[in-house]
Amino acid sequence: MTRVLRTRAELRAALADTPRPIGLVPTMGWLHEGHRSLMRRAREADATTVVTIFVNPRQFGDPADLAKYPRSEARDLAICEEERVDLVWAPPVEEVYPPGFDTTVSVGQVASPLEGSARPGHFDGVATVVAILFALVGAEHAYFGQKDAQQVMVIRQMARDLALPTAVIACPTVREPDGLALSSRNVHLTAEQRAAAPVLHRALAAGREAWEHGERSAATIRERMRAVLAGEPLADVDYVSVADGRTLRELDTIDGPALLSLAVRFGPTRLIDNEVLEVDPTEA
Repeated sequence: MTRVLRTRAELRAALADTPRPIGLVPTMGWLHEGHRSLMRRAREADATTVVTIFVNPRQFGDPADLAKYPRSEARDLAICEEERVDLVWAPPVEEVYPPGFDTTVSVGQVASPLEGSARPGHFDGVATVVAILFALVGAEHAYFGQKDAQQVMVIRQMARDLALPTAVIACPTVREPDGLALSSRNVHLTAEQRAAAPVLHRALAAGREAWEHGERSAATIRERMRAVLAGEPLADVDYVSVADGRTLRELDTIDGPALLSLAVRFGPTRLIDNEVLEVDPTEA
């Protein structure tokens, strides 16, 4: 049976006598099949699975975006029960950020472009809350979805730099049959926008196809992706990126690992997706 905990003290007490290793799945709730895949990965690898459900106010730059973020704790807890999660920590804001809290974890270069540029302060909020979760849970492993590729890189950098012992494990993006990456924000799409949204995956697939056929010009691959997006009238493009897979610096020529990524708005709903390109060592 899944135990639901609300305070830091309850969490520490519950963790004191749980079997190790511990697998942590940090979430902001409104759980979907992507989250379930992370829970299953944790259950396979770890003796105890801990899920956190916390809509982190510090990673939202727009109060309206925070207010409309989908929430249903009863639904989320039912999913955790179905996935046989051991512990769920679902705290109020003051348990995560107690009165007088005055610390921010700010990651450098890898947090600056793409989502960091589009959403100033976002990754400070992410890094700060994840550092707290890593410290409180002390898990051997933490599981994150590859859909948020830059977030994974930021958290890895943070854990490495702060000597946090939790290993950050990226798990494959889970998609709908038409290619749309699962996201809690998908619930905000109208029927027409939902029908249009798979254009993100088609654009990334066009970029990958060009690369697989030998194209190494980053500008050409960006243009291929933009051309696909341009064919969808509802798609309002925020950015299209072909970046170094280690630093996220925009590339001129792809001569190593690269990340294709994009952010697109459909009405007020902003979706992101990405595709990792790994160069064959025999080609490098």
